[in-house]
Amino acid sequence: MKKRILIVEDDAAIAAIERDYLEINDFDVEISGDGESGLARAESGEFDLVLLDVMLPGMDGFAVCRALREVSEVPILMVTARQEDIDKIRGLGLGADDYIEKPFSPSVLVARVKAHLARYERLTGAAAPKADELGIGEVRLNTQTHRVYVRGEEVALKNKEYELLQFFMQNPDVVFSRETLYERIWGMDALGDSATVAVHINRLREKIEADPANPRYIQTVWGAGYRFKGV
Repeated sequence: MKKRILIVEDDAAIAAIERDYLEINDFDVEISGDGESGLARAESGEFDLVLLDVMLPGMDGFAVCRALREVSEVPILMVTARQEDIDKIRGLGLGADDYIEKPFSPSVLVARVKAHLARYERLTGAAAPKADELGIGEVRLNTQTHRVYVRGEEVALKNKEYELLQFFMQNPDVVFSRETLYERIWGMDALGDSATVAVHINRLREKIEADPANPRYIQTVWGAGYRFKGV
């Protein structure tokens, strides 16, 4: 069955280019021209990924992302013409899985879409996990239910936060560079930057660390990257 992609984009020419390249790569594509109609279509549950422009009339992409994340974990790839890191960080913080800057190469766009779809399938059970539960210190992660508990309390994680935590817990005390983490978790090599990893690391620390400023688990190894400290 073909994967269905929703494009939320008010620029008809850009939307048409995105649609054409995705359809060439065997995706079914639908276009919404504004945030409100795009959110309504995304909430229908009929789509496997949402390609979401930041600058939309009325309800902007950030608002759409926030509202959609309340009801769905479908991959969201934000498209922005802005260069400011704060906009990227804001989108990632609201639950977007990644972002791509205009102008972009259509082939890069397709690669991003395929990578996120593959990762989401793996996350939701396409690949059998090696163990049902991982536990380090006060952190417990169930690979079957994708539920995480810290100090006995369940913690809600976004898609990439969960994947990052699972990867760390499966490889305790191993130091990984930002580039390696991006490639392993996002499934792409040199298509993004370290800001994506850094934002997710910070968000994850806020959710699992008793003191995020002095992390017990996700430790920074200066000049090298990050490691998850085994206990």
